[in-house]
Order: sequence, then structure tokens, then C-alpha cells
Amino acid sequence: MKRYKIGYTSGVFDLFHIGHLNILKNAKQYCDFLIVGVSTDELVESYKHKKPIVPFEERIAIVEAIKYVNQVVPQTDMDKRKAWDTLHYDALFHGDDWKGSELYNKYIAQFEGTGVDMIFLPHTEGTSSTLLAEVIRSTVN
Repeated sequence: MKRYKIGYTSGVFDLFHIGHLNILKNAKQYCDFLIVGVSTDELVESYKHKKPIVPFEERIAIVEAIKYVNQVVPQTDMDKRKAWDTLHYDALFHGDDWKGSELYNKYIAQFEGTGVDMIFLPHTEGTSSTLLAEVIRSTVN
């Protein structure tokens, strides 16, 4: 397994669950220093058209408390290349459920020649924040 100095991953981390923990744990196995971007409420609303259930300040506090995480930064933009310009990571981690997607194929092309490797980690089947939110909403209504 190739080791990286600085790794980066990002997400909303709303209704933190085992899938989130698995991504962070697996990413940390590949790098010495793991930076995690937590999407701001405004960013989530701009592309998901809904507000996260857990406010940004609480989501960032949860991710900061995870032992696999070395640094947490607000993610105010979906542009991973812009994040690289500031954070200078050498590996970008994401769940393999995005592998082959138009968005991540674009990221792979953007990072060509930079030395940044795109690492897709196993997606935890059967759990998602969307599914958890639907269950919560159905029991409340």
C-alpha cells in the first residue's frame, strides 16, 4: 500500500454514521496527516437544496473529535482543485460509490500531472445520512 504525506477528504457528515467513520479510518491508513473538509450549511443548501439536520458547527466538532483526523477545514466550495491550491495534499479520498461518475472523472482530469492520486475507498452499504433522515422524518410525522 502506497503511503502519502497529506491526504484530503470532504463531506457533509450530517447524521454521522459508521460509513463516515469507515471513510476516515480507511483514509488515515494511507496517509500521515489527514485533512477533512466539512461542508458548510450554505454549500450544502446550494447543491442539495436542503439544510443539513445537524448544524455546521456541530458537524465540524464531531469530525474534529475523530482520532483519525488531524485537521478539519470548512468546505465552502466543491472545487477539490481549489482546496488543493491551499492545502497541498497528495491524495484525495472518496467513497467508491462515486468512482466513474462524471464529477470525479472531472477531478481526475484536473489533477493530472499534479502528483495527486485519487483513492476510492469502499462504500459502506446499507447506511447513509439520507436514509437515516428519512427514517427519522417518518417516525416524527
